[in-house]
Amino acid sequence: MILVVSSLELKQKAIELGADLVGIADLRRVSGIPTEPKDLLEKYTSAVVIAIAVSPDVFEQIKNEPTPLYVHHYQAVNILLDNITLRLQNELLQEGFRALAIPASLTVDKVNWMGHISHKAMAKAAGLGWQGKSLLLVTPKYGPRVRLATILTNAQLDQDPVQPNRCGKCNRCQLACPAAAIKGISWDDHPQSREEALHFSRCVEKLTNDFAKRPEIDKNICGVCISVCPWGKRR
Repeated sequence: MILVVSSLELKQKAIELGADLVGIADLRRVSGIPTEPKDLLEKYTSAVVIAIAVSPDVFEQIKNEPTPLYVHHYQAVNILLDNITLRLQNELLQEGFRALAIPASLTVDKVNWMGHISHKAMAKAAGLGWQGKSLLLVTPKYGPRVRLATILTNAQLDQDPVQPNRCGKCNRCQLACPAAAIKGISWDDHPQSREEALHFSRCVEKLTNDFAKRPEIDKNICGVCISVCPWGKRR
C-alpha cells in the first residue's frame, strides 16, 4: 500500500495553525549537511519548513544591541513554531508516515554552536528564501525577520523551487554588525563553510560575553543585522 499525503493540504494546515510561510525540500538537496546525530536524515526523504514573521516594529527599536522586547518575541515565536511542528508531526504520524519535529531553537553542540540541523539551510532548500551575507535566511516578503522550524518526514511531497540570492552589493548587515563578524562575501548559492562568510568566533564572543550577561537580555541573541536588512523592511 502506497501512502499519499497532499503537499497543498499540509501547507494549508500549517498556515491555519499560524505559519506565515511554508516550503518543502527534497532532502537530496541538502545531502552532506552537518546534523546531530550524523545519521539524522537517513530515515526521511522530505523536509517541511515553516517560518513565522517577527513584527518589524520589534526590530525598529534595535539599534546597536538587542532589546528585552526582542528577547520576549524571540522566545514566544519559538514556542509557537514548536507547537505548529508538533501538530504537523502528529498529522503525518496519523497518516502512517514517519515524522520528526526539530525544535526551533535548541543548541546541541555547544562547541560548534549548532542545533540538530540548520533550519536556515533547510529553509533555503525549501524555497523560502536565500542565505544572506549574515548567513541568516532572507525571505522576499519579510526579509530575515522570521524564525524557522522543520519537520522531517518520509512522505513523498512536492518540493518547492529554490530562490536565487538577491543580496547583490548590499552590505548593510556587514557595516552594522556590532562584532564586525560579517565578511560581506557574495555567492550564488551558499558559502562552502560558515567561516567563509563570518568571523564566527567574534559573533559568539559578543553574544556570550556581552549580550547574554546583561540581566535584561540573558540570551545569546542580537538582532542588529536583522534590523538593518532592506528586504521586508517597512517603507
